[in-house]
Amino acid sequence: MADLAFPLATKLIEKLGSIASEQICLAWGVKADLNKIQRTMSTIKDVLLDAEQKQAHNQQIRSWLRQLKDVFLDAEDLLDEFECEALRREVVETFHGTIGKVRRFFSRSNPIAFRFRLGNEIKEIRERLDELKSNKAIFDSLTILPHGYGGDNHERPFVPASKVIGRESEKEEIVNLLMQQGDNDQSGNSNNKVSVIPIVGIGGLGKTTLAKWVYDDKRVVGHFELRMWASVPVDFELTRCTRLILGSALDTEISDKLTLDQLQGRLREALKDKKFLLVLDDVWKDDALKWSQLRDLLTKGAKSGSKILVTTRSTAVAKIMGTIPANINLEFLSFEECLSLFVECAFKDGHEKEYPNLFKMGKDIVGKCGGVPLAVKTLGSQLYSKTDEREWKLVRDSEIWELKQEDDGQILPALRLSYTRLPPHLRQCLAYCSHLQKDMIEFNSFQLIRYWMAHGILDQSHVHGNMELEDIGELYFKDLWARSFFQNIVDGGINYKFDMHDLIHDLVQSVAQGECFTVKSANTKGISENVRHLTVLEAGQNVSTTLQKLNKVRTVAADIIDIDESFLHTCFSRFKYLRVVELPRCSLQVLPSSIGSLKHLRYLNLGYNEAITKLPNAICRLQSLQTLNLDECENLDELPRDISKLIRLTSLCLTTKQTSFTENGVGCLKLLRYLSIVNSNLTSLPRETSYLASLRTLILHNCEQLDLGNVNYQGTPLRLQKLWIVQLPRMVALPEWFQGAANTLQFLAIYECENLEALPEWLASFTSLKKLVLDSCSELSSLPEGMRSLTSLRELVIDNCPELERRCQRDIGEDWPKISHVPHVFFSLV
Repeated sequence: MADLAFPLATKLIEKLGSIASEQICLAWGVKADLNKIQRTMSTIKDVLLDAEQKQAHNQQIRSWLRQLKDVFLDAEDLLDEFECEALRREVVETFHGTIGKVRRFFSRSNPIAFRFRLGNEIKEIRERLDELKSNKAIFDSLTILPHGYGGDNHERPFVPASKVIGRESEKEEIVNLLMQQGDNDQSGNSNNKVSVIPIVGIGGLGKTTLAKWVYDDKRVVGHFELRMWASVPVDFELTRCTRLILGSALDTEISDKLTLDQLQGRLREALKDKKFLLVLDDVWKDDALKWSQLRDLLTKGAKSGSKILVTTRSTAVAKIMGTIPANINLEFLSFEECLSLFVECAFKDGHEKEYPNLFKMGKDIVGKCGGVPLAVKTLGSQLYSKTDEREWKLVRDSEIWELKQEDDGQILPALRLSYTRLPPHLRQCLAYCSHLQKDMIEFNSFQLIRYWMAHGILDQSHVHGNMELEDIGELYFKDLWARSFFQNIVDGGINYKFDMHDLIHDLVQSVAQGECFTVKSANTKGISENVRHLTVLEAGQNVSTTLQKLNKVRTVAADIIDIDESFLHTCFSRFKYLRVVELPRCSLQVLPSSIGSLKHLRYLNLGYNEAITKLPNAICRLQSLQTLNLDECENLDELPRDISKLIRLTSLCLTTKQTSFTENGVGCLKLLRYLSIVNSNLTSLPRETSYLASLRTLILHNCEQLDLGNVNYQGTPLRLQKLWIVQLPRMVALPEWFQGAANTLQFLAIYECENLEALPEWLASFTSLKKLVLDSCSELSSLPEGMRSLTSLRELVIDNCPELERRCQRDIGEDWPKISHVPHVFFSLV
């Protein structure tokens, strides 16, 4: 992740400034040292963007960046010590008072020893940074670039039609859409003056090439009175966009001194009474307001039949801008299509038959391009008309391929382009997807977002408003999804299921190479001491020996059916900077108490360990822990007694045999935002109300004894946004205290509640509700009278509720008038 040095430096500089101003830092006398580190980092940061641009072709710079990033990560571990110590002090003062403070002085957290150790580590970080900064051969060769540098070059070269291969059907589809005299919007109504046709696909698939091919087609040229082409700025700045469009319309350069009003006036005049085609190339920003403003400008006075063709990598952009029922989605080219394209670019007509050895090497090169036409054309053009086999071998075995093997795995140039164009915070998030295993069928957004949280890469400074980290993570997830890095998305209501294309896997693995390692007994040689993320597939003596060589590991994910306590104890005692521990389905019987030493741990997944019966109370010393997953630990007798000391816990997934929550336990977790209780014997929710203040998501699944009315929450203001209720046979009605979420609840799903007889009339007050699912509730026969008050409701699903489905039958059911205002209603009559 050498190209993540810049965002890492940015985050550390901000954190250094924050910590240096805290009282705890002043008390230990390390403010001056931290300020010196901050100044050195700031100086280095200034040239990092240039270094990241040059590293691909400069081994020295690449090595320098790796060393620098290792120092940054070590510095991050060091700064994290301050945050952990502050949390420990908070717990001591809250739960132990003066006696606890005295005892703590003589514990492993002795502040004198702590100050001495951190002083030495701060000195080491300073020396390493100074040494890297003093490397004149590297540092003096770099220049300061503006922070926005490194984006796409929007100047697209003309692509001859003869070079476009494999897109004939897409071209004909687009031409037919452009030639249509009227326009159909997404509802099928012919009422749009100007149709907007999006071409969507990841970088390098030929969106611009296809658009240019269509743009220059003779039929298109003759059909439109005016054709315009504008490469859209990344930020979709309205004044600049208008200037570019006007310049294309008038075929002249437009002065940047003109105001937006002047530009808009001239553009209206240029478009007036003309049937035009406008290509907006490479739109990144999904800003509905700016697009609405531009669209209104373009459509006012335009002649019917005008068209706008948009190329974008973002499905979100396409959704906002498009007016046709389905986008033009570009897929990867087949090997045969790529080879045909390569031959046309690399050989003069028919000459490939005269050079069979070159043709064979060309196949090898095409195989490395992974179906991306941009890569094929670039390499083919380099070899055009060259017949010296040595030159072809240099391309086949060139530095770019060696870099892939050493640094980038199977990364393709076009995908690298897509990656480097991401904002730094999204690059970090995508890079941290390297832990997702390639052979998994699907992934879960809940787990991914909590993983990002655990590693501290969700930056609140990049969002507006007072958003929680979980919300920021979902925002980033959707942004990467919209940019085609995630695919096959399924909205489960609570979370998203998704997967990643193999080429995207290769991309993230390449970025993380050197920091991620998969441990097997047969491949433990040559592992770098700077590895920070481990996936363990085997245990044994060789593996244990390997682990003893490492001390910077932040992630341990064990995919081992039978795991022993000694292996875990080695991990817990050796890797003091662990942020993430994933041990699902490991047949775990005992969790070592040494886990209590992992003060940096944020994410602990023990799900589906059916043999585990007890957790050590030492787990409650994990004051940094944010996520604890005990899902399907069906033989877990009870939670540790001091669980309320997990003062930073935000997500708890729980299966337990206990029948009630203990006092001063889960109910006292004031930061808890996600609570899932599955397959449990609990008879009631926690009696304390403290945890309700922050709770956003509540999942209750297969809890036969759970009585939701067996608590006194009446009148408690709730901030619940998502509520999922499955198989609660004791629930005959929604409890009255749910009314506290009337202004916040957005998603409500009720499944297999066989004794639920009716929904309450007060449900009509849930003005924020967007989706309601009622499934397999056989006694539910009607909907409340006030359903039409649910003006935010966009989707209603009724399934396997025979009488209710009959009453809600479209147009003829007695309850249909109550829900006819809902845009999407799904039900299946039995």
